[in-house]
Amino acid sequence: MATFKMNISCFFFVQVSLLLLLSSFAPTSAQGLKVGFYDKTCPKAEAIVKKSVSDAMKNDPTIGAPLLRMFFHDCFVRGCEGSVLLELKNKKDEKNAPPNLSLRGFEVIDNVKAAVEKECPGVVSCSDVLALVARDAVVALDGLSWGVETGRRDGRATNINEARSNLPSPLDNITRLISQFDSKGLDKKDLAVLSGGHTVGQGHCPLIANRLYNFTGKGDSDPDLDTEYAATLRKRCKPTDTTTALEMDPGSFKTFDESYFKLVSQRRGFFQSDAALLNNQETKSYVLKQMNSRGSTFSKDFGVSMVKMGRIGVLTGKAGEVRKKCRMVN
Repeated sequence: MATFKMNISCFFFVQVSLLLLLSSFAPTSAQGLKVGFYDKTCPKAEAIVKKSVSDAMKNDPTIGAPLLRMFFHDCFVRGCEGSVLLELKNKKDEKNAPPNLSLRGFEVIDNVKAAVEKECPGVVSCSDVLALVARDAVVALDGLSWGVETGRRDGRATNINEARSNLPSPLDNITRLISQFDSKGLDKKDLAVLSGGHTVGQGHCPLIANRLYNFTGKGDSDPDLDTEYAATLRKRCKPTDTTTALEMDPGSFKTFDESYFKLVSQRRGFFQSDAALLNNQETKSYVLKQMNSRGSTFSKDFGVSMVKMGRIGVLTGKAGEVRKKCRMVN
């Protein structure tokens, strides 16, 4: 599978061009966010985050994708304000919602936050830590970087039911996915681009059992799933398997590249939500464009969509707080 490789001069050109593109966004729904928000108040913050992520991934090379996923799960519930990190004594927090039970990497966030707190106490929010960690995880997985807007503040509430109702499901059809993304100010292109994050990481058998064994209630498989790939998956995932994890992008699940789009175009997307991208003309066109052009714009597009997602429901100025520890309010 191809990975993004370029010489140093080309890389510098792409980086500068991307930063100029990102700076052209008018943060109409997120006033107060900007790239380099901590340049004066905590100038070493981003370097500390980058090193912490690098160290974490040396210890566990598979943790990058979960860290990226955590930011997505935070932003879609109450906005990008760190509510996914909070813990309640009654367990009615977002962490304990079914879609979040497979999240991992919270200890990495704790370590990053502790390192930043040591350098600059009470300055950098947990929600900004999540945004920076997501970017640095992608870079560590051989993806390109982007300018992360910072300046978020942390929320003080978390609710298990909000996570249940707001997070897109891997079982969703294209109509539901478009509606979910639209409700967050994200369009069809963002849906296709951010789905490309499935080029890294793993998925679990329970989430595809229906596709393999009982799609319409008649003991059949999903007709949108390539039959050869379905047979391969059935060898690994038995109907009662609740634990086995499989690569979503076989052979390339540790590399952030465009190979996801080739798989989706071949009807080998792991989840129903991946296959659903072929059921809308705009999302399908994006999938085919990246497949045919070897991901010519995917890396740039991903950075742009991540910035856009990172503006959902943010708290800035005097709203919220800067938590001292990410698992609890001050």
